[in-house]
Amino acid sequence: MSDTVHRPVLVVDFGAQYAQLIARRVREAGVYSEIVPHTITAAEVAEKDPAGIVLSGGPSSVYEPGSPSLDPGILKLGVPVMGICYGFQVMAQQLGGEVARTGRREYGATAMTVHGDGGALLAGQPEAQTTWMSHGDSVARAPEGFAVLASTADTPVAAFASDEMKMYGVQWHPEVKHSEYGQRVLENFLHRAAGIPADWNSGNVIAEQVARIREQVGSARVTGSTRRSPRRSCTRRSATSWCASSSTTACCVPTSAARSKRTMSPRPASVS
Repeated sequence: MSDTVHRPVLVVDFGAQYAQLIARRVREAGVYSEIVPHTITAAEVAEKDPAGIVLSGGPSSVYEPGSPSLDPGILKLGVPVMGICYGFQVMAQQLGGEVARTGRREYGATAMTVHGDGGALLAGQPEAQTTWMSHGDSVARAPEGFAVLASTADTPVAAFASDEMKMYGVQWHPEVKHSEYGQRVLENFLHRAAGIPADWNSGNVIAEQVARIREQVGSARVTGSTRRSPRRSCTRRSATSWCASSSTTACCVPTSAARSKRTMSPRPASVS
């Protein structure tokens, strides 16, 4: 059972170091998110009834044997999808676009140009901006029916979109702070493109869990036991090891008895 009644945005993990960060950014936008492996099937995704899907980046090339793949059926579910970096290339390839091995890598801060009004994904952003790139392969041709929203000096298709299919993608990493308007890109996908309201926060989980418990137990009284941490007197020597393994810091200050014991201990004779 999910922790919340809110429909999740699923972050599909392609082995990116930033998958957790993407999920966090989605939640910061007021939308509940869950991380799932790239091996998830279309049927499993449908069962979760997501409000949107974000395909993460990853260290692989789509041309490498055994590189992470995506169940093609996921892109046929009618769920709004946004691809990032490797996920962007997987989308392009599965939808009939072209991913090229240009040999021109882009890594780090990269100047990017927005085309036209940027569409729903890049709306409200300046034409010239700095993004954070980390890729070798590039999307050379967008899938049929997709509009090219941005480009760089070495990447002709740095972002694309199909409002009709509710599918979007960017080559850069909007989840990192180095991308100037990265959070706005994610929020545009979530709120403008996918139409997901910003009505989730961590407090919702607590309120919903309490409501579930009340629904289950009704007017019955719920009792439980509280397990206290053992009380210990810490000497100076034992305090560090105890505190490192304990969830409480109450024992981190030596007791008065321990302090007295140290005070009364004779000092070692000086050595000349």
